[in-house]
Amino acid sequence: MNSNQERTKFSERLQQALQSAEYSADSPTQLAREFNLRFSGHPVTVHAARKWLQAESIPTQEKLRALATWLNVPAEWLRFGSGNNTNEGGAENAPIGRDAKILSGLQQLNDHQRELVHEFIRLLIRMERKK
Repeated sequence: MNSNQERTKFSERLQQALQSAEYSADSPTQLAREFNLRFSGHPVTVHAARKWLQAESIPTQEKLRALATWLNVPAEWLRFGSGNNTNEGGAENAPIGRDAKILSGLQQLNDHQRELVHEFIRLLIRMERKK
């Protein structure tokens, strides 16, 4: 497979993983923002995210692993298409889909708002246990 085909296939898998996690596969702005919330290294630009989505480039291995962790897919599948796109052997409690989106939003709240959300969740868990 030549490098153009590799980039195209990577872009298709990235878009598939984004859609499966309930994110837009057409928004480099959202991709860059959500990725940077989870990546501790040098942030990516909207331009770089656009290049990933439009099959113009493939991220570095470090960024690829971060993408895979965030989107809950195996890094090997995301990069090469090997295996399947489920992370069955991954962390059992890794947030996926809507939960990952909610956690991302939670990180954007101030300390007081986060504490309110935590207390509300604890209350719901207690109520569920009493059933």
